[in-house]
Amino acid sequence: MPRFFGNKLKALGGDAKNSQLVRFGASRIVGGITLTTVPAAHSNGVNPAMLDGGLGALMKEAGLTAYVGPPTGYVVTFSNGLVAYLSGDTGVTAEQETVVARQYGAELVVLNIGGTFTTGPKEAAFVVNELIKPTSVIASHANEVATKDGEVIKGTKTDTFMQAATMPVHLPLSGKTMSFDSGGNCSAGC
Repeated sequence: MPRFFGNKLKALGGDAKNSQLVRFGASRIVGGITLTTVPAAHSNGVNPAMLDGGLGALMKEAGLTAYVGPPTGYVVTFSNGLVAYLSGDTGVTAEQETVVARQYGAELVVLNIGGTFTTGPKEAAFVVNELIKPTSVIASHANEVATKDGEVIKGTKTDTFMQAATMPVHLPLSGKTMSFDSGGNCSAGC
């Protein structure tokens, strides 16, 4: 994938060297931030439109995607000491407890809650309440209109998740920036 994305970066006028590989269990430091890959449970294909030439056209015509390796989530350790888990598209995995919680001690979790392709709201609540036990959570990838005028719409997947989670759940809202301290507590924009 680094070469694939490197070619895409180069085609867009960027530097291909900015596409770097990090294998499972390994970490890479970029700009003072440590990125670690962790397994996720999800299919992992790339849209044929991303492929140049005849192969992409043939795959599109056949309704296929290109397999691009195992799906991943990320543990990000920021320069202030905050450890965050970015789940990516995933279901419940054992690594959420053993690696994300016990090995890295994630205090902030950005968790997909949409169901069908990721954990649904009840499964996501299990992940944060029983496996990771972070200080704070940012709900993401709900696949629904979940807010109106900055308020959660009752009965949505987001509302269900927020009611089930035992720690503060923050919502990513357009134009709003949140900041978190090293312990995972929201310090601004929440």
